[in-house]
Amino acid sequence: QVQLVESGGGLVQPGGSLRLSCAASRISSRIKSMAWFRQAPGTQRELVAAITSGSSTNYADSVKGRFTISRDNAKNTVYLQMNSLKPEDTAVYYCNAETSFAAYWGQGTQVTVSS
Repeated sequence: QVQLVESGGGLVQPGGSLRLSCAASRISSRIKSMAWFRQAPGTQRELVAAITSGSSTNYADSVKGRFTISRDNAKNTVYLQMNSLKPEDTAVYYCNAETSFAAYWGQGTQVTVSS
């Protein structure tokens, strides 16, 4: 059974930083892209950042210049470095991994930005 295990969420003050990690295991096919999505209460899940196996990246406008996505292909792990966090970044953050055959999701990790 495919697993995406996220870690690194928590409570941080505005202006602070957090680093999320997501390790994929038991995926037999090559992972083409990995991404982070987020969902705040009462809103739709939205793409935060994505990265391909060739390290091409894509960011939501709201996080450009503040968040950085990276990955370790050998470890099937993706990271999200979040700096200059704002209260509006508060959400459950989900890891996503896509192969040529399926998309997989993590269980989500809560990020709360509050003073």
